[in-house]
Amino acid sequence: ERLDWGELGWVSRPANGAAQIVAIEVTLLPGKGHNFHKHPEQEEVIYVLAGVVEQWLDGAAQTLRAGDSVFIAPGVVHASFTAGDQPARLLAILSPCIGDGGYALVDVSGDAPWNTLR
Repeated sequence: ERLDWGELGWVSRPANGAAQIVAIEVTLLPGKGHNFHKHPEQEEVIYVLAGVVEQWLDGAAQTLRAGDSVFIAPGVVHASFTAGDQPARLLAILSPCIGDGGYALVDVSGDAPWNTLR
């Protein structure tokens, strides 16, 4: 699935038989990212496969590199942006599956304070 900020490669979701785990290989294009959002009823783990990522959790940013990971509790606002001049590749794993698509996302990128952080 191609988006303006990158690509999603669906590894596991209800459409291919998953009942509990959604897994997505994510490619973030240079200078782009997946803006501030939350998953109210799902845990998430982001594992960096390649590249450098500016990873936001609540109001704090950290730099993640290949081999680094972060756990995101349900309802925690987060965002991921490429921090280098090369694409970044991530594996995002969410649980449990919700709905036909497997995950529920609430975009908060237009809300304060998220719209002022980056």
